[in-house]
Amino acid sequence: MTSETRKQLSQLNKSLLEFSPLVVFFITYKMKGLLWATGALLIATLLAVTIQFALTRKISKMQLITTGMVVVFGGLTLYLQDPFYFKIKVSIINVLLGAALAIGLLMRKLFLKDMLGSTVDMPDAAWRTLSWRWVGFFLALAVLNVVVWQGFSEDAWVNFKAYGLLGLTMAFAMANAPFMARHIVEKPANPSADG
Repeated sequence: MTSETRKQLSQLNKSLLEFSPLVVFFITYKMKGLLWATGALLIATLLAVTIQFALTRKISKMQLITTGMVVVFGGLTLYLQDPFYFKIKVSIINVLLGAALAIGLLMRKLFLKDMLGSTVDMPDAAWRTLSWRWVGFFLALAVLNVVVWQGFSEDAWVNFKAYGLLGLTMAFAMANAPFMARHIVEKPANPSADG
């Protein structure tokens, strides 16, 4: 097995671990309801993070933050038997993501570039524009979450959380792909050793 194949398998395992709590949440919700699903998500998230750490000996900052939010807001939901805390978590996470990017931009830091810069090389002006777009997107998701949770049924909100958020995020990323393609800086090919 080549190192590239091992790397691809490792990435696949990581993705499966990251998405498995969402699958557990959705299945449990369909069978038992939101409070049971919240407990199942909490346990599945902690289990996934533990397995990830056991396999790789590292956990990303984003994964730690997400896990912390699930534990705090899931725990409040279960302790108080009130789904408000679990539902508001989606908006709080998106506001925090948007605020982090915006504060970084105001401090002349390009956090999006720090996260993606190793795979995409663009001028700082393009990173700033892309970052502001993501700030707006995250804030719009936060508002949309409240609209769906307040204005529609619990089933509609769960479907929005399970499918809508991911679908909207993928659509937004793809909508920004042409912008990124226009601004990608091609790296010069390595000159051969013999000149």
